Amino acid sequence: MPTRPPKPPLTTPTRPLTRQKRPPTRPKGPPRISADVRLRFDIAYDGTDFAGWATQTGQRTVAGVLDHALTTVFRTPIRLRAAGRTDAGVHASGQVAHADVPVDALPNAYSHSARAGQPEFRPLVRRLGRFLPADVRVLDITRVPTAFDARFSALRRHYVYRLSTAPYGVVPQLARYVTAWPRDLDVEAMTVASRELLGLHDFAAFCRHRDGATTIRELQRLDWVRDGDLVIAQVSADAFCWAMVRSLVGALLAVGEHRRGTAWCRELLEATGRSSDFAAAPAHGLTLVQVDYPPDDQLASRVLITRDLRSRTD
Repeated sequence: MPTRPPKPPLTTPTRPLTRQKRPPTRPKGPPRISADVRLRFDIAYDGTDFAGWATQTGQRTVAGVLDHALTTVFRTPIRLRAAGRTDAGVHASGQVAHADVPVDALPNAYSHSARAGQPEFRPLVRRLGRFLPADVRVLDITRVPTAFDARFSALRRHYVYRLSTAPYGVVPQLARYVTAWPRDLDVEAMTVASRELLGLHDFAAFCRHRDGATTIRELQRLDWVRDGDLVIAQVSADAFCWAMVRSLVGALLAVGEHRRGTAWCRELLEATGRSSDFAAAPAHGLTLVQVDYPPDDQLASRVLITRDLRSRTD
């Protein structure tokens, strides 16, 4: 049989090589910057197991716990600035702080179960209640103008100091917040001595030294009230230096025990440094209860006044 000739191999027609064109690239613009929203935080805490408000390496502090929780919730670093940096063991029911939060980070903090019509940050307050330990609570969160500064916008701070002169000390339910005092106190004498301290003075005798910090303050209120065995001091000022409230109470306790006369505290205002003639009252009897602020349209001017006072008296 005749054989068929082999079929020629299949070939693919070749095309001339050409450089593939890439789509034109758009010129890069400036990076998008997320604006910040300033938020006000109203805070309460039991200071017993905290080393104070301010963040300290290796220490459990109120600011450290809150900053960590807020950073976790917003997924961006958050740092609070407070109206007053309370000492170790001091409590608060009305602490105020602020923080700047990027707008882009706000949705990270909201719960999908938020109900329409409720306050804007109610879901976040509720969520933080699950994140935070039992001894610190965020009571409220609100938007504030950028001129708001928790520290420098404040008009005054209000503290309460509580003591018990009961023979048994303090009932267990209040033992973390009330100082047991083993001797009776002459509240009338303490009230007379307190009046001599009101006004704008240099309270160096009542303040622990801090480099670069002024000790000039305007003490606006220092009242004493007795309710049975409970003795309460209500103290207000434009600001307080380090350990000032506890030192004022400690000095007045010496007057209340008749170890010092009612004019002695006034004489202490002449001192240029911390007095060693009395001891500061224990921290756990002290609570920051409220911070006052001006209306929004006066916030910026208040900051300027406060900063100017601090710089002129430092």
